[in-house]
Amino acid sequence: MTMTPKTDSDAPSPTAAIHPALASALAAKGYSELTPVQMAMTDPDHGDADLLVSAQTGSGKTVAFGIAIAPTLLEGEARFDVAAAPLGLVIAPTRELAIQVQRELDWLYAEAGIRIATCVGGMDMRTERRALERGAHLVIGTPGRLRDHITRGALDLSAVRAVVLDEADEMLDLGFREDLEFILGAAPQERRTLLFSATVRRGIAELASTVQRDAVRIETTASTEQHADIEYQLMLVRRDEREHAIINTLLESDSLSALVFCHTREAVRHLTARLANRGFAVVSLSGEMAQSERSNALQSMRDGRARVCVATDVAARGIDLPNLDLVVHADMPSKPETLLHRSGRTGRAGRKGVCVLIVPENRRGAAQRVLAMAKLAATVRAAPGIADIEARNRRRIVDAAVSAAEPDEAEADLVAELLERAGPQRIAAAFLRQQIAAHPVPEELLPLPTEALRTRTPGRDRRSADTGAPAREPRGPDMRDGVWFTISLGRKHRADPKFLLPMICNAGGVSKRDVGAIKIDATETRFEISADRAAGFADRLKQPGSLERGITIAPAGEAGARPKAAKPKFKPGGKPGHKPGHKHQAAPADHGKPPKHKKRKPKRPD
Repeated sequence: MTMTPKTDSDAPSPTAAIHPALASALAAKGYSELTPVQMAMTDPDHGDADLLVSAQTGSGKTVAFGIAIAPTLLEGEARFDVAAAPLGLVIAPTRELAIQVQRELDWLYAEAGIRIATCVGGMDMRTERRALERGAHLVIGTPGRLRDHITRGALDLSAVRAVVLDEADEMLDLGFREDLEFILGAAPQERRTLLFSATVRRGIAELASTVQRDAVRIETTASTEQHADIEYQLMLVRRDEREHAIINTLLESDSLSALVFCHTREAVRHLTARLANRGFAVVSLSGEMAQSERSNALQSMRDGRARVCVATDVAARGIDLPNLDLVVHADMPSKPETLLHRSGRTGRAGRKGVCVLIVPENRRGAAQRVLAMAKLAATVRAAPGIADIEARNRRRIVDAAVSAAEPDEAEADLVAELLERAGPQRIAAAFLRQQIAAHPVPEELLPLPTEALRTRTPGRDRRSADTGAPAREPRGPDMRDGVWFTISLGRKHRADPKFLLPMICNAGGVSKRDVGAIKIDATETRFEISADRAAGFADRLKQPGSLERGITIAPAGEAGARPKAAKPKFKPGGKPGHKPGHKHQAAPADHGKPPKHKKRKPKRPD
């Protein structure tokens, strides 16, 4: 497949042609200027070419491809004629996105007299089939449901002129490639195919080469440019205070609506219940919910009855909530694509948004790696405390009182009566109590050490300068004053942190959190114990039987004074405690395999 590069420098002028019916709809909707991706779609040089477009989530892609396919669908006509068969097809990864696309294209093509049918999972197939039978110029659907209608003979794609694959990267992630190839195989080869994706990675390029011909490559935003309308914050918290930090983040924010992401359905249920118990107006979105429940939850967010929506990644893909200016990652995403898609729910169409990543302090390195892979910069901060939230509430209450309008004629008599009977101070106190009662009480959080908030270079492991062996990041709060010990196992004995760490914890009566860096040398290994547990660790080592025979642990300063260690009772490559000759002993390459036993012949009966 040949691709012609196209960048912002080649973007058309603002006077580029748009179909008159669509131009009128855009003007009526208040579009004073188009977004970069929308402007790129008005370029007359594209003609009827296939397009491979990468653009940020929330950049106005729906209106963009609506503008792009209008000349192909209408072929110079002012309005659509009777729909004998669909002329256009839009494929979206989720039903929410498909419904959102229909809502956008309904007003965009209203003056052109378009009829749109949706085919999405969770809806009544009979209703969808009747809509197809009545005739539709454009069909919008999800891959699985579209394939069902094609297989049953309800959807005829023989007259399709243009196909749009919206958020193609998400469809590949959800495993829809086979369905996409089936659907496009049922459409004419002489068609126009537009593929929209947040990123054009290898899988997208392979799909494009299969379903497109001589596609024009359009990239409306440089891959290294951060979304200018989203402010990223990396909020470090203690591991047991993650939910408290979420509550305080929601309380501190001035956002009209917020979206909180969790990894699993169970996590969504738990956090939704927790927020509801604390007094938040909250709804949830997850894959187990019926379509009617999901629609009601989204409508509650749109009309202001709910302020917070807790959702999984899949359930929230493609949704567009008005006034959504806060996205909270309760669970840190492991892929940069997931981070970008989640965050793209805010900062849409020129609106500003804030994206907060709630990160336990021991997961800071992983969070910074994901941010680096996504080419995003985030401000490191601590979670807001009670004093921060109370100060913010105080300012809100004062601002609300100062900005209140003067009483009108209908209110004047009652205001005068209140002043006469209660007085200004009691009225102000009543207003104050009412405002305080309207907000949930913030959670108390333990402050993090100042060192934890300092800027660090992201990386999986720090390396020991003298040995090159991996050294794990400190786990405990007092690790900066940690005490070093040595154990008489090293590279010569094939020592590995996987079995050293449990041995150290069992010998000294500590947890993994109390063990800091582990540095493996040739004949011994040095490791760090948190300052508050070091004395108890050393006392525990004096007890008999704390270690296997032949293995010793001592404070690092006493390394030269300790007695010569006996030869460890295991072969190089084996595990400590395995005696030579035991049949269950295995070399590292065999770890995890079941032990081999010789078959015994059954004894003859006497």
